[in-house]
Amino acid sequence: QVQLVESGGGLVQPGESLRLSCAVSGGFTVLYSMGWYRQTPGKQRELVASISKTHATNYADSVKGRFTVSRDSASDTVYLQMNSLKPEDTAVYYCNGVDADGLSMFVWGQGTQVTVSS
Repeated sequence: QVQLVESGGGLVQPGESLRLSCAVSGGFTVLYSMGWYRQTPGKQRELVASISKTHATNYADSVKGRFTVSRDSASDTVYLQMNSLKPEDTAVYYCNGVDADGLSMFVWGQGTQVTVSS
């Protein structure tokens, strides 16, 4: 079973930065596109960034220019660098494999909380 463990979240002020990490068990990241999702209470998870096997990236308009997704196949880790954070970025952030339709492939991990507030 593939397991996903997100880390790196925290409480920051607007304009500050965080880097999230996603550790993936099983060594499968080389086979799939990987994505970062976020979710607020009462709202469905939203795909905000993805990275393909060839390191091509895609971003939601709301984070474009501020967030950068990357991956390290050797360590089986996916990262999300978040700069210029805004209060509306507050959410629980999750990682997962992404299929051709933008849907998740594995069981969700616990996520990591990001709170942006002054």
